[in-house]
Amino acid sequence: MPKSSETFVDSPSKVFSVRFIVALLLIAAGIGWILYYYLGVRPDPTVFPAEEGSPKAIADLGDWNYVIGFGAVMLGLAVSAHPSTPLGRGRGVVVGMLGCFLVGLLWICTFYVFSDDLSALPVMNDLGQWNLAVGIAFMAVGFTFATRWE
Repeated sequence: MPKSSETFVDSPSKVFSVRFIVALLLIAAGIGWILYYYLGVRPDPTVFPAEEGSPKAIADLGDWNYVIGFGAVMLGLAVSAHPSTPLGRGRGVVVGMLGCFLVGLLWICTFYVFSDDLSALPVMNDLGQWNLAVGIAFMAVGFTFATRWE
């Protein structure tokens, strides 16, 4: 029986806190936004003249759609670094930190290896040099996990 002084964080039986569900929803929404824009809305660069995407409100945002999508993913990861989530306590902090560092490193290395011809890499081909900012953003989120490491 838990003592009254123990907090929700100390209870291992509660895996899905509200904060963790919000973090998962933000990550899923960010990935969904990027996929929806890339696969359904953005104009096809191989067609001449380029056709306007639909819905027009999202197509008019252009590359800002990537900022919205990746911003939601990064915000979701940063929210998941809180101690009330599984990634914010114990070994989860190390997993989240190293995971973000490795994803950022792999993103940047992949960009540099294929920088001569990015046409075969979805999403990366639209971002160009902004791929460096995406990789660095993943590493920055890794540092939010590092602040929780004990």
